[in-house]
Amino acid sequence: MLEVKHLNAGYGPVQVLFDASLVARAGEVVALLGRNGAGKSTTLKALMGLVRRLSGEVRFDGRRIDRLEPFEIARLGLGYVPEERRIFPGLTVAENLEVGRQAPRAAGPAWDEARLFALFPALERLRQRRGERMSGGEQQMLAIARTLAGNPKAILLDEPSEGLAPMVAVQVADAVREMKRAGVTVLLAEQSQRFVESVADRAYTEEKGSLVER
Repeated sequence: MLEVKHLNAGYGPVQVLFDASLVARAGEVVALLGRNGAGKSTTLKALMGLVRRLSGEVRFDGRRIDRLEPFEIARLGLGYVPEERRIFPGLTVAENLEVGRQAPRAAGPAWDEARLFALFPALERLRQRRGERMSGGEQQMLAIARTLAGNPKAILLDEPSEGLAPMVAVQVADAVREMKRAGVTVLLAEQSQRFVESVADRAYTEEKGSLVER
């Protein structure tokens, strides 16, 4: 589903990602495990075209995407949940979900509102609450649900458990496993080895912008 070969990327003149290669197969959960500053977020941003790619190749669902713009990549069915969440604070839960909605894809699961609320029951109780009035854990659940509303074939999750209360982190881990059961490919960046061990099929260790499969 996702194949990266010898990808180099960075910010302006500064290279951060060095010769990165990885594979995430359809329906697989793959983790990038490393400390803060290891380059994990840059890796995900490079796949989405949000940082400058210097060289290398990225293929998604058999199509080369390293020359595409972020909005073109998203339309193909690659979802992205940034570390900062970036929900719309002035919109309600229901409105945030509607903003993220795309038509169902022939080869992927359909995430309508009922299915998203089954995944995160807390959001159903808060469906008319504005994002700015939600806790960090609630915002994280909303950020994931909003991305799933776009019916992606694969999803990139940046630090999904960071800063969450233990009970909320468990709910997010359950959601990742449910995505896998639904056939969604998941590539996540994480510092928590415990979280990675609870959800991932395989993991890469990232250090100073370089990846090594564990």
